[in-house]
Amino acid sequence: MSALPRADELGVIGCHVCSLVCRDTGMEHARCPRCHSSLHRRKKATYSRTWALLIAAFIFYIPANLLPIMRTVSVGDVDDNTILSGVVELWVKGSPDLAVIVFTASIVVPMLKFLALVTLLWSSHRSSGWARRQRAKLYRLVELIGYWSMLDVFVVALLTALVQFGLLSLVEPLPGVVFFGLTVVLTMFASMSFDPRLIWDGKESDD
Repeated sequence: MSALPRADELGVIGCHVCSLVCRDTGMEHARCPRCHSSLHRRKKATYSRTWALLIAAFIFYIPANLLPIMRTVSVGDVDDNTILSGVVELWVKGSPDLAVIVFTASIVVPMLKFLALVTLLWSSHRSSGWARRQRAKLYRLVELIGYWSMLDVFVVALLTALVQFGLLSLVEPLPGVVFFGLTVVLTMFASMSFDPRLIWDGKESDD
């Protein structure tokens, strides 16, 4: 079975903003007729930018887990919570469902996102033909997850549980929340800077 023709062979180029298929005029500064965004076959320096953003996000993720993310001040009690200690506290004080939500949104999802982006970068850089359709679906999943703020999930869940625990007089954000927010933003930028069209470059698919 012969391989399907590629966009450059057909003389067309897809807009990465509105997905309009445009005629490839070969001009250096061509723009999409619909949204007027710059047209390019591949994003420039996509590997270096994505790797840099991903590494920076992982570096920030370390203090985000080690430093306290929130301080709760109740009557006669001051408590600083990291992400993991908040999960444990939720579990111990009778909110296992919230603990699972916080653990999934703040620990499991970020680590899976790191792993997914590394897999996409490594396989695309090697021009691998392995599981291209699955990798394209994986990229769309990573983009979808990026629209949800893990920070908001954690804060809302923890605050809701703490209010149920007793008299809550004061909640203060601590440095961990800043690093966590930076992690969320940088991973979103990393997924945006990666060009999914690179998945289809190079060797023919072997699946």
